[in-house]
Amino acid sequence: MAMMGLVSLIGAGCGGSGSEDSDRKAGGAASPRPSASASLTAVPGAGTPEPKSCPRGGKLIPAVEIPAVRSEPVHIPEARIGGEVIPAVTIPGVNIPAQRIPAQCVTVHEAPGGCLGAVTIPPTMIPAVEIPAVEIPGVDAGGIHLEPVRREAVRREAVYRKGVSVPEVCQEKPGPEGGYVAGVYRSSLYRGSLYRGSLYRGSLYRRGACNDKGECIPGVTVPGVSVPGVSVPGVSFPGASLRGRMVGRTEVLEDRNQVAYRMDADVLFEFGKADIRPQAAAELAKVAASIKEEAPADAAVRVDGHTDAKGDEAANLELSRRRAQAVADWLATRGGIARSRLKIAGYGETKPVAPNTNADGSDNPRGRAKNRRVVISVGRD
Repeated sequence: MAMMGLVSLIGAGCGGSGSEDSDRKAGGAASPRPSASASLTAVPGAGTPEPKSCPRGGKLIPAVEIPAVRSEPVHIPEARIGGEVIPAVTIPGVNIPAQRIPAQCVTVHEAPGGCLGAVTIPPTMIPAVEIPAVEIPGVDAGGIHLEPVRREAVRREAVYRKGVSVPEVCQEKPGPEGGYVAGVYRSSLYRGSLYRGSLYRGSLYRRGACNDKGECIPGVTVPGVSVPGVSVPGVSFPGASLRGRMVGRTEVLEDRNQVAYRMDADVLFEFGKADIRPQAAAELAKVAASIKEEAPADAAVRVDGHTDAKGDEAANLELSRRRAQAVADWLATRGGIARSRLKIAGYGETKPVAPNTNADGSDNPRGRAKNRRVVISVGRD
């Protein structure tokens, strides 16, 4: 069973401080900013295949269909006035093709175990529309003089709504040693609705006239044309939270979809090493037993390694991978978890859950100890 991108929340350095896109509260700004030539292809991602479903955890935003608008041409027949032939004229009808605002996905980005991943609602746009100009030609023959009658084009510019996002969120304030682990929360997200107003080109009339010989030009009417307004509903995505509890000495963060076990690397390994300590077996066994109770037997199990910021960044990344692999090997060989279910990742020092240094720049050993960890996470459905 495919593992959900375990959405994230374990640390002050996990994808930012939790500040959100400046448009989030306003639902993303609606604006006619695109130029008069703007079209739907100006939206980032337009032109790619439309989704019919979205990756796990995401949400499908349905397409919006904008119907075509058509009017019939108006035919003015040939006339003979004062021996002069007035040619027939056909005034074209209006043919505005149907438009489509493509389906989109609200995306929940993959994140380390025990975190709630960043969420993105993409931008969207209602494209511009124009009713072209129309003209009934004039007549000047045989004593009849009629001025041309014209209506200029009318247009609605494209209306744009910016995308909105919330960052990956991790547990910013770990609980005290051995105590309850504070929960984790990712706020809700909203992209506001969008509206392009209706459009109308009024009807057009050229009067009829006759000369003193009784030769007449009939009146001509071109009906008005209307384009209805278009609405795109707002898109909301709910907030999410992970509750905290303990399994032995292991911190646990969970919701109805996932459970993540945060294990101190200092319990599992010697400093700077990736060989599991013999005394760590009891704690790993508790986690393995809990996984079997909490998750389906075929659910994917993810093992993420993390380090503090002391030492070389590349070396820390490699150490975090080796530690994740060591825990996965233990779970496969001694924990009763099928190896085919296990997936590993190393993040090195990039996802801290506590400051590595104090405000004055001095070393923070307790913070660094919190950052040295392995997180085992599994989906519940």
